Amino acid sequence: MPLTDQILELSVLTLVLLVGAAFVAGWVDAVVGGGGLIQLPALLTALPADTSTSTVLGTNKLASAAGTAVSSWTYVRRIMPIAATAIPLVLCALAGSALGAGLATFVPKPWLSPIVLVALIAVGLYTLLRPAMGLVHEPRHHGRGHVLRSGGIGAVIGVYDGMLGPGTGSFFIIAMVALLGYGFLEASVHAKLANLTTNIGALLVFGLQGEVWWVLGGVMAVANVLGGFLGARLALRLGSRFVRIVFLLVTGALAVRLAADSVALLT
Repeated sequence: MPLTDQILELSVLTLVLLVGAAFVAGWVDAVVGGGGLIQLPALLTALPADTSTSTVLGTNKLASAAGTAVSSWTYVRRIMPIAATAIPLVLCALAGSALGAGLATFVPKPWLSPIVLVALIAVGLYTLLRPAMGLVHEPRHHGRGHVLRSGGIGAVIGVYDGMLGPGTGSFFIIAMVALLGYGFLEASVHAKLANLTTNIGALLVFGLQGEVWWVLGGVMAVANVLGGFLGARLALRLGSRFVRIVFLLVTGALAVRLAADSVALLT
């Protein structure tokens, strides 16, 4: 589709709603991750019914990558990432996301909401039942064990991000909190770097396949960047307890939304 036709296909109201969703998604993604659970459903609803799954995911990645880059830079300026965590996490996440993006064409669009819903409920319940988890930064495991766990987190969630995407930042955070003993704020720093890497890896694959609406994605990217910048600054100021509260609120709200979407698909 010609670049100009991408915008002309949409009404002004639809475009405004997509930009608004991208801003909110950027804010949420910067604080706790999971902004794709706002942005992706908006794209699924707004884009023409014959739009392929890969095009929806690729356009979502373009907007998400821009916002994640800004929030990552905001975090890193205040909290230095740990190399033994960041390097294996990022490298394995990159490989995983490229693999997942290559497999995305085999995932039917109706499967997206139910799959993400199950994962989201599991993560939300796990966090809710452990009220003290992630409030204090107490890293567990060292040396080879730490590196292997970091790489495993990156690989598994990277594949998920390339194939589906929504909630990736949240899954990175909760995995590092639960498996590595990180605080929510410290986990967020590394999650942003890993999420940025998976977004770029998947975007490269979708771009080479011609599965990105570049104009629409670029417009949404500007809104996502602004939301990401504001969200990261707020999280840094208010700390892990604030991040945990927002994490639970966002997880609950999005689970309700995805449950409603899944029920609608079945009726």
